[in-house]
Amino acid sequence: MADALDTSRTTSAMLAGLADPQNAEAWGLFDQRYRPILIGFARNLGYNEDDAAEAAQETVVRFLTEWRAGKYDKTRGRLGAWLVGIMRYRLLDQRRQRATANIGRGESAMVDMDDDASLSVVWERERRESVLRESLEELRRTSRSDPKTVKAFEMLVYHTLAPKVVADELGMSLHDVYLAKSRVAAKLREIVARLEKAYEEESA
Repeated sequence: MADALDTSRTTSAMLAGLADPQNAEAWGLFDQRYRPILIGFARNLGYNEDDAAEAAQETVVRFLTEWRAGKYDKTRGRLGAWLVGIMRYRLLDQRRQRATANIGRGESAMVDMDDDASLSVVWERERRESVLRESLEELRRTSRSDPKTVKAFEMLVYHTLAPKVVADELGMSLHDVYLAKSRVAAKLREIVARLEKAYEEESA
């Protein structure tokens, strides 16, 4: 499903598609784009994986209901801010129902659920990380380079392994490892820039 979606579609184009209950592609794109951010957002507030996933599911369903009822007014705030508002109520409902915040990561619990600025920072961080993950996944799928080239980049950048370790493990020269990092980084920047444009209207 994900491979068939045009992930370069702008936020406005996607929302227009969501107005049609039969437009499964628009719904799939929205879900693919925002559910991981919502889950990561809740996890960064200290909620465990199950509770975060449950709140994210409730949020996307609530969003769709409100959007199709014509309740979203983009002049009153960004789409991300609206989603944060829905998600916050879902999480607070969980907290009230269970009489516990189900905190899993102590330092994250310091985020004040009533502090809009702090919540915006958490949301934006998750959004950027989601774009980066999606970009890397696209790079893996579409790169015509030797798979070892992409692997070398991941080992260097994401696993922070020493170049010599990467070279030995992949059977590459140090020169080729550094070259792989440079080439993949350039391609990744291009993909990130393109996917970021899909969110440009949300940031307006």
